[in-house]
Amino acid sequence: MQNGDSCVVITGTHKGKAGTVEDRHVSKGGNVTITVRQSDGSRFKTLERNVETCP
Repeated sequence: MQNGDSCVVITGTHKGKAGTVEDRHVSKGGNVTITVRQSDGSRFKTLERNVETCP
């Protein structure tokens, strides 16, 4: 998954939300987090494993 990819959240707190990947970060513990910007401009952070790219 890269910046600019369209995605949809499949599990977790933000399940069902969709948007564009803005920021991908790997933490010290090895977890990959991403920031997703929705079409209305709002943003949220989630784990990459909870997200699936859109075709």
